[in-house]
Amino acid sequence: MKLAAIISLLAATACVEQTPQVSQSARAPAYQGIETRLLDGDLVNFRVHMTGIQSPADVTKYAECAAAQYTLIRGYGFLRHVRTNTTEESGLWSADAVYTISPSLPRGLKTIDAEVVVADFGAAGIPTV
Repeated sequence: MKLAAIISLLAATACVEQTPQVSQSARAPAYQGIETRLLDGDLVNFRVHMTGIQSPADVTKYAECAAAQYTLIRGYGFLRHVRTNTTEESGLWSADAVYTISPSLPRGLKTIDAEVVVADFGAAGIPTV
């Protein structure tokens, strides 16, 4: 599948509606979008942005969810986390994450079953691509 077709497919895919449980003192998380770049074959970069998070783990989970959904869209079942960098500027948190995607369980310690992740994060209200 060509990159342009994948990007079009990602843009057309609906997001899961979010219903976070928020205390009165905390702001609700706001998911500000996902950028996806195919780096080389099975290596994919995801950039996600959020506001109103409790910790950097929130934006990291958002990136993982995006990566898992992308993996399923490509017809694969598994992904492996390579790295994630998070930054914050004026309340806008960003994660720049890289994953490999594959049809079978990859070698390594940070392997992820894409279907399980999408189901878990969907139940938690974290949107996907």
